[in-house]
Amino acid sequence: MSDFHFDHRQVRRNFGRAAGTYEKHDALQREVQSTLIERLDAFPQVPEVVLDVGAGTGRGTAALKKKYPRAQVIAVDIALPMLKQAKQNAAWLKPFARVAADAYTLPVPDNSVDILFSNLCFQWCEDLPRLFAECARVLKPGGLLTFSTFGPDTLTELRAAWASADQHAHVARFLDMHDVGDAMLAQGLKDPVLFAERYTLTYPTPRALLDELRGLGANNADAGRLRGLTGKQHYRRMLDAYEALRTEGTIPSTWEVVTAHAWGPPEGQSRREGGGEIASFSIDKLRGSRRKNPFT
Repeated sequence: MSDFHFDHRQVRRNFGRAAGTYEKHDALQREVQSTLIERLDAFPQVPEVVLDVGAGTGRGTAALKKKYPRAQVIAVDIALPMLKQAKQNAAWLKPFARVAADAYTLPVPDNSVDILFSNLCFQWCEDLPRLFAECARVLKPGGLLTFSTFGPDTLTELRAAWASADQHAHVARFLDMHDVGDAMLAQGLKDPVLFAERYTLTYPTPRALLDELRGLGANNADAGRLRGLTGKQHYRRMLDAYEALRTEGTIPSTWEVVTAHAWGPPEGQSRREGGGEIASFSIDKLRGSRRKNPFT
């Protein structure tokens, strides 16, 4: 589906290094997180198991535990240093579990999750069929998937500034909302609804934006990125191109945020896996379902 791939070992390293600085730079992440959690008021059930995928430093996980104090709330993240940092956000009376894993291989059984929550993590998962097949696997029938991700217009100014300097990939690329929705449907997730919003953040200098990206762990992890140091001349050319966008004393940065929700498929609905389709039933559903052989 995509013509690019992330170096997932580099993604893990980037976020691991940013564990101590992440919360100094996560204003947008917190804003989007609040929106997602507010929308959970429309979910009528009291969940037993809530999974926070790409939990980072656990602020969102702590908010989910506060909202659902009786639920088992689990923080999942690819970077172990992030999960260690998340311990600071786990209240003594409302603790949550922390598990190191990625979104492609969630450490829970089939049909075991009532709410799968993910805030600005799925943009690092370019294999959408694999991602949403895993979401469909772990959700209970009728369970809720709610997430946010970055769209392709994110950091468009920085991408254009680098393009004026050289032809190498310096900025992460993200998938279109329509591709995301199609992939959700293809993996059996029910009634997906997606929204796209654009946020424009401003910075005093282009370097301030780059420092924020580094502090968040959102450095370029494109598998096709240029290895080694970028030449000073190219870097200077990029800064000059970005400076040309300065208005009223600041430089802008666009962030396209896609928010979405869908429901876990009903029991027995097939999902695509590899080259075929798989349908799952509980053993109780299978008992007594065989037709009696009239010749025995």
